Amino acid sequence: MSKEAILNGIRRGLKRGPLPADQQAMLAGRLASHPRHLQPQRAQLPRAEQVALFLRNVEKEFGTVERVAGPEAVPGAVADYLAAQNLAPKFVLAPNPELWAMPWNERPMLEFRSGRAEAGDLVSVQHGFVGVAETGTLMLPAAAHRPTTLNLLPDTEIVVLKASRVVAGYEDAFDRLRAENADALTGGFMPRNVMFVTGPSRSADIEQTLELGAHGPRRLHIVLIDDDPSALPAG
Repeated sequence: MSKEAILNGIRRGLKRGPLPADQQAMLAGRLASHPRHLQPQRAQLPRAEQVALFLRNVEKEFGTVERVAGPEAVPGAVADYLAAQNLAPKFVLAPNPELWAMPWNERPMLEFRSGRAEAGDLVSVQHGFVGVAETGTLMLPAAAHRPTTLNLLPDTEIVVLKASRVVAGYEDAFDRLRAENADALTGGFMPRNVMFVTGPSRSADIEQTLELGAHGPRRLHIVLIDDDPSALPAG
């Protein structure tokens, strides 16, 4: 059944015809404008302070962060983190072109495959879409090059995120999601799944005892690529 047939059935049930042109225009404008609700001011900051707020909030929520100068430094940062955590140099890598282009061959001790996570994978390296400074949250929309299983199955998740993709609030994150999923044929679409990750998985449901890794990774580590000069710390 077509959408128009469904709408016509609803109109008959409501005992009315199509909306007048002025009301149709009002609704179209409302859908296109995405008006904002009240937004907290704590993240409306200059870029360097905004990124610093994001990193503080990540660490406040039991995540860890390392800043690197460029994508060429990411393999070394991953190798050093795994060694510091006494973890095997083995992981599953998101099948993302930006991650593939990094010089993993310079760290020959690293062993990895690219694709979705499976039950036996202990470490994942995920591609970060957006970081939200307001809460230190990662926005991770599902995509062929960003499998959702990488956020759930491994015990340790490493997310590679560009500083230029840190935004103030959730509204800014959704603005970017809409813009980057625009489609000339349909006007745009939303991913099947959008995950928001704030620190490692944890729960205090049982006797109010905090347990990390309750429903997903017990470690969340962000490798932040400083690709935005305005976001660099002062001095």
